Amino acid sequence: MFEYFYNEIFRSVIIGFGSLFNEIEVRHKDNNDDTFSIIQVPLAYGPTQKFLARMEQEANLNKPIQMTLPRMSFEFNGLEYDPKRKSTKTQTFLVEGPDGTSIKKGFLPVPYNMKIELSVMTKLNEDALQVTEQILPYFQPSYSLPIKVGGGINTTVNVPIEINNIQMLDEYEGNFDSRRTLVYTFTFTAKTYVYGPVSDVTENIVKRAKVGYVAAGAAAINAEGDLASSAKTYTRDVTYSVSPRAVKDYDGVVATLTSENVDLTTTVFEVDDGSKLTQGEYIYIGTESMYVESISSNKIVVRRAQDNTQLENHVLGSKVYTLTAADDAKIEFGDDFGFSGNYG
Repeated sequence: MFEYFYNEIFRSVIIGFGSLFNEIEVRHKDNNDDTFSIIQVPLAYGPTQKFLARMEQEANLNKPIQMTLPRMSFEFNGLEYDPKRKSTKTQTFLVEGPDGTSIKKGFLPVPYNMKIELSVMTKLNEDALQVTEQILPYFQPSYSLPIKVGGGINTTVNVPIEINNIQMLDEYEGNFDSRRTLVYTFTFTAKTYVYGPVSDVTENIVKRAKVGYVAAGAAAINAEGDLASSAKTYTRDVTYSVSPRAVKDYDGVVATLTSENVDLTTTVFEVDDGSKLTQGEYIYIGTESMYVESISSNKIVVRRAQDNTQLENHVLGSKVYTLTAADDAKIEFGDDFGFSGNYG
């Protein structure tokens, strides 16, 4: 049942979360409102108690350097299943492999919420307020963090990071030579997904489909009660063959532009460069697919609204895309590959 896989989801979210707070600064000003000190607040992974304990154990205030304040720490401290974001167990997804040529298949990921705490430790309350104001405006109440999925899944997912609450603790006990520490604790929830193993299905992709339709003549029974020989003749023999192809542009390459306005009834119009198009190919303008029946210099004759697209008006200068093998290679999961589901 179980097999080894590691998609680095939790690790990537933790690293991505920490990177959000790398550039926070605290600035001190004099009575003339001139900045005389700029401190980039250091950030480390670990529990808050670890840093507080270090401060308590460094009791000698005559040492030239102790633990510098302000500073921040963060810690991943909880994980829970989120049934509200649950999807169908048997539904699958397809992604492009890291090499760009293979296709990976797997079941939809499972939703989990990661609990992460960020602690801000300062000596001055002004420092803590500066840090807090640099964090809060980005969470309303969530911030979308792009995370690249590892383990052979070449895709990026947006993980919402929600802020839940903020608590303040003033650690100021003891005599006058004890150091004061203000601790602001921010609690976050990262709504991520856990991906299972994926398999390579590149060789299983349908490259060509062929359907044969054969109908025999009307059956006739002879005097002996046997099927007459005339019933063995065929009155219809049809073979329908098609290669899956893209029905919209994927590579983003513009072949040419329209040289005139194209209304809903136009089937003949001019383009800037007819040599960029090929008779018998499909082109894509706006969201409408067209089939090129013939080309004469820069004038083309087309069949409109192909592949179940809708007729559209196109203005002069509209971009004309060609649907080629380059687009076929980038077909997305969910594309109907040029199959309309009907034959006729």
